[in-house]
Parts: sequence; C-alpha cells; structure tokens
Amino acid sequence: QVQLVQSGGGSVQAGGSLRLSCAASGSTYSYRTYCMGWIRQAPGKPREGVATIKSDGSTSYADSVKGRFTISRDNAKNTLYLQMNSPKAEDTAMYYCAAALYDCAPNYWGQGTQVTVSS
Repeated sequence: QVQLVQSGGGSVQAGGSLRLSCAASGSTYSYRTYCMGWIRQAPGKPREGVATIKSDGSTSYADSVKGRFTISRDNAKNTLYLQMNSPKAEDTAMYYCAAALYDCAPNYWGQGTQVTVSS
C-alpha cells in the first residue's frame, strides 16, 4: 500500500505562484518506478488530468496549463511537486495527486487540496 499526503494549495492571486507537494509513504521502495500525476476537478466539471511524470522523468501536460505549470519529482524524498506559475481563475479546482504502478493508470490517490485563484 502507498499513502499519498498532499500539502500546499490555498488561495492565490491570478498571475502569482503556488506549489503543491505530494509525499508518498508506505510501500515506497519502488517509488522511482511509479508514474505520478496531478489531476483536478472543478465544481460541475469532469475530472481533468493536469500533468504526468513517468519514471524516466518524461512529462506531459494538459494544453490548458502548458508553459505555466511544471511537474517534478524527488525520488530521494518520495515526493511529487506541481509548480503553478501565472495561475488563472479557471485553474480553480480541487487538485489530487496520484500514483500509478503501471501504465499511468492511478492506483493510489492523495486526499486532495483546494486551489482557488482570484482575479
């Protein structure tokens, strides 16, 4: 079992910056092999994949956040990050981190953290 504990989040002004963290614990001996990602869900909207980082460090982003958000991981600390620069009001959502053992299909989820961007 893997537990994911999120931190960061809160309220931020549009154009500011914010960093989300997601610390893994439990059976993390293979953490560096996991595909990790951030997913968000705004009220009344479907869940949206924000960013993914694979075990080889390759990343992918939703078009809506490309050039503004950066996903990264520190395998020594079993921690995933999402640096949010120049956030927009439409980035307001509950953000979840997720860990996938195979094929980037999430097996474990963080508890979620609210991000509210005010314009």
